[in-house]
Amino acid sequence: MRFFLSLFCNMGQVFSGRNLLWHLVAIVLTYILVVSGFDWFYFVHTRGPEVITILFPAVILGAYVPIFLPLFLLAGGYWNKSANSIRAGWILIQAQLIAELVSFFYKALTGRVSVRFAEVGTDTSRMFRFGFLRGGVFWGWPSSHTTLAFATAFTMMALFPRSKTIRILMLAYAFYIGIGVSVTIHWFSEFVAGGIFGTLVAAVVAKNTLGNKAA
Repeated sequence: MRFFLSLFCNMGQVFSGRNLLWHLVAIVLTYILVVSGFDWFYFVHTRGPEVITILFPAVILGAYVPIFLPLFLLAGGYWNKSANSIRAGWILIQAQLIAELVSFFYKALTGRVSVRFAEVGTDTSRMFRFGFLRGGVFWGWPSSHTTLAFATAFTMMALFPRSKTIRILMLAYAFYIGIGVSVTIHWFSEFVAGGIFGTLVAAVVAKNTLGNKAA
């Protein structure tokens, strides 16, 4: 029960007060990237097979790492009877759930046409279908992979602030996922917005659930 109360409280804070400014930043940056033509420019110039080969694993890692990482923390915590590890696992799960909900919320309203259907020569980067569920909740703006990756990475960094290794690995992971999906299944602006939303979620969860009790 405490987990869900905290979940709803943190979700509410992501959409309240000064935190709404970060939503505005994500929206304004997206507008600039779309209207200026940068989204389309980026798409046209990052379609090389070598680049996609190197970065396509980000799609897979972005889906599975967020599942197995908290399970690893929980399993290790119960095995070693470590309350800190168990707590870290549940905090990470909460941040990930909120990140997914934020992403699904915006996707349900924006209905952006997926980069998967884009072809060089026909600019579809400006195509949005604003409304409710006109484009589903699995593709579009923002990138769920990126939102989840940044929420995971920055929550882990808050959980283990003394570990330089975790900080380096998590930052590398977040940007690899974000950049990776931006050249495979998402527009660049979807990566940018996802990074902002994911970082915001991690900041809210860390502030409200960790305090000075980081592992």
